[in-house]
Amino acid sequence: MTVDVKPAPDAEIDRLHAEKMLRRREARARMMAGKTEEKGLLIVHTGPGKGKSTAAFGMALRAIGHGMKVGVVQFVKGAWSTGERTVLERFPDLIEIKAMGEGFTWNTADRQRDMRAARAAFDEARRMVADPAYGLVILDELNIVLRNDYLPLDEVLDALSARPAAQHVVVTGRNAKPEMIALADLVTEMTLVKHPFRDGVKAQKGIEF
Repeated sequence: MTVDVKPAPDAEIDRLHAEKMLRRREARARMMAGKTEEKGLLIVHTGPGKGKSTAAFGMALRAIGHGMKVGVVQFVKGAWSTGERTVLERFPDLIEIKAMGEGFTWNTADRQRDMRAARAAFDEARRMVADPAYGLVILDELNIVLRNDYLPLDEVLDALSARPAAQHVVVTGRNAKPEMIALADLVTEMTLVKHPFRDGVKAQKGIEF
């Protein structure tokens, strides 16, 4: 008399899982086989949620870890003391940071002054994006400047389009212009779901700055 021995339920689940993972691995290998191009990317971090600049500075740390030279131009944040700037400035051979903003426009209440600051910052940005020595350039809060029409959009897009072929550029700030999004290779929109500021919690060291 033959007795059928059914596999234990967990063993069957494990077998099916292993087969599924094998199919997924094979599919990914086929997909990756066709991804051979290398190029400098234009990356845009936009949206109302927190984390746009934070993500960009995380990429700066990653680039430094690979020995890449990084340039940063901050179009809004100026004299503010931030933790990321303090850390990154410990690598003077690999990173150059230009904090050239004067705060948000409601702080200055002077449109012409804001436009002059934006122009000075863009002059530094244009120098960096024209230099192939920079593997990564971060243009922090550039989208805010463009939203307020402090710089000609076409001039900015032309400079980004003419950058060295291997150079990566990250542009941050909410309300990215449609033309910037169209030019970009990678766009991430940070969505606001919940923020403690709405409950009266102020910006905190190590979180916002």
